Amino acid sequence: MSFLFTDFTGWKNYCTLHNTVLYKPVLEYEDQQKNRNEKQVWEKLDIAWDVMKVAVRTGLEEETISRSGMINNGGKKVYNHNQTVLSTEFQKMIARSLAAKEVNSCMGRIVAAPTAGASGILPGVLVTLQEIHDLEDRKILEGLLVAAGIALIIEKKASLAGAVGGCQAETGSAAAMASGAIVYCLNGPIDHVFNAVAITIQCMLGLVCDPVAGLVEVPCVVRNASAAAIANASAQIAISDISAVIPVDECIEAMGEIGQSMETRYKETAQGGLAATTTGRAIAKKILIKNIDILPDNEVTDIID
Repeated sequence: MSFLFTDFTGWKNYCTLHNTVLYKPVLEYEDQQKNRNEKQVWEKLDIAWDVMKVAVRTGLEEETISRSGMINNGGKKVYNHNQTVLSTEFQKMIARSLAAKEVNSCMGRIVAAPTAGASGILPGVLVTLQEIHDLEDRKILEGLLVAAGIALIIEKKASLAGAVGGCQAETGSAAAMASGAIVYCLNGPIDHVFNAVAITIQCMLGLVCDPVAGLVEVPCVVRNASAAAIANASAQIAISDISAVIPVDECIEAMGEIGQSMETRYKETAQGGLAATTTGRAIAKKILIKNIDILPDNEVTDIID
């Protein structure tokens, strides 16, 4: 019987009991619960990793201007800017996270990891990690399996959906997945991997989902970049053997509790936060009118009626 990913404590105990590495129980879960054999899983992961890399490359090389105009080639602007805040590696990671998410906002092909709204975080983090540490694709794919296991537990103990738990559930979960994958790929022990997840969640708790005009563009794209930065910071802290103090399972439970108590207007409704600002409302009105204007007359009548 495979491990059902109910909690992180159980995941660690299962690995210890069976003397196995962190990603193997995810393979078993896919086999026994989803009827996907190991060969199929590796093949699908390989495809997903290629899509992530193409999304990064597309966002950095092609025009990414969204229909609303709110997204306008941000990734390539950061990537090509001649002034760095920390290092060129950090600059590239931020640019790649922006680029992959902008591809999503421009209706391009991405991997929802775990959601489309958070689709820039894992690509930006892992492409940069692979480049810096010269990691084999196989190691990255193992890291993606670890990230999937993290997401399974978050989904069961809290949520991955902005409409349920706010942006902490989307970019927060993706950042936690990325942070855990980083530590795994750098050969960190299980405790360090889970500490990275816990620290990341602690940093993302309470983040609301307030998309301007109801579009997954602002502030979603820049949050992908900031979440990628948090993922790396948390991984650095964790691999330095610094405790999260609050166990990872309790951090996820806190995330679920906060999501449940969060007001509805902060859960992807575009009725609160940045979406409700004067500028946010003006953008929504402008976009709505523009979209109505391009519809056939009969459809405009239907909407007005």
